[in-house]
This record gives sequence, structure tokens and C-alpha cells, in this order.
Amino acid sequence: MTQTSTPTFFVEPKPASIRLWHWLTFFFILISIITVVFGSTLFRTRNNVKMVQEQVERKGGTVTTDQARSVAHEYSDKLWMLHKYVGYGLAILILWRIIIEFSLAKEKRLRARLKYAVNYPADPEQKHFLWVQYGYVVFYLLFFLMGLTGLVLAFEDQPWLDPIHDFAKETHEIIQYGLYAYFVFHIVGVIRADITKYGGIVSRMINGKA
Repeated sequence: MTQTSTPTFFVEPKPASIRLWHWLTFFFILISIITVVFGSTLFRTRNNVKMVQEQVERKGGTVTTDQARSVAHEYSDKLWMLHKYVGYGLAILILWRIIIEFSLAKEKRLRARLKYAVNYPADPEQKHFLWVQYGYVVFYLLFFLMGLTGLVLAFEDQPWLDPIHDFAKETHEIIQYGLYAYFVFHIVGVIRADITKYGGIVSRMINGKA
């Protein structure tokens, strides 16, 4: 199959299910990133031990380092618990995306778009479209692995998961950077496309109008 026209996938409205999934995923991932940033900085246990001790001493009390660490750790635990709940939401979104994929018309599925893209002539515009489709594949793969390893960590109290807990933790931490890189490229790419050749991409993802 040979095509010479501009890919309609760049300008056609997305189905309502995809648009809703996209913005819910954006919202949940944003919250997840925020919890990671705050959990690794402001609410990091060892960063707040001294602050707890100082606050107690100002009120005329005394507290040991271990006691102060326990208090600081409690706030950190609450934040990471929120991160866990957000992770459950993301896992549900992953499952929902799989269901959406099979509910779409065959020509609108990712596999069909990839096949369509591969059959484009090798000009710069069509190569761009192909790389966008590959980007989606990378994102979904990273997203799935992030969710899977996150669930392993969330159910760390299950003995049968002990053998893979450390591997899951390391993988989870590494994959997050791949997702961060994708988000940066995706946002920059969408903004660039919206203000150049494919105006209205963002608005179409919101209201679904061509």
C-alpha cells in the first residue's frame, strides 16, 4: 500500500474513550510524579528528623533521635501510601486501555496504525508519523512494566513475591526515567505540532471536534 497524502491520524478527532483515558492518565501520572518528588525531598524521613527534634525542644520537650525518626517516617509513609493508591488507579487505567484497544474499529487500533505507517513512502513527513507510532509503542510498554512492577511493590507483604521484590524495585525506579523522558518529548512534540503544521491537536484531544 502506497500513500502520498498527509496522514489523517494527525488531524482526525480521537474517540471519546481515548480522550477520557488520555486526560485521566495525565492526571494520575501527574499526581504520582508529585508524590515521588515530595517523598524524595521535603518528606524524606532523614531530612526531617532534626526538624522534629527542634520543634519539640521549642515547646520545652525532649525527644530522642529514634523517636523523631518515627514521627518523620509517619508523614513519609502517608505520602507513599497516596502514591500506592494512585498506582492502583494507573493499573486500572492500563487495563481499561487494553479494553479500549479491542473495542475500537480495526483500522483505528495501534497495530493497524503501525502497519499503515510502515507502508508509507520514506519521505520526512511520513517518517515523522512512523516515529510517532513507535513512540506510542514504547510508552505503552514502559507504562505496562511500570504498573506491573508497581503492583509487585504494593503487595510486598505477599511471601511468594519476595524473590522478585528487589528486581521489581530496581526496574520500577529505572523505568520512571524512561517515562519522564517520553513525557518531555511528547509534550514538546505536541506543542510544536500544534503551533506549526497540525494546529488544533490539543483542542481536538479535549473536545473531539475536527
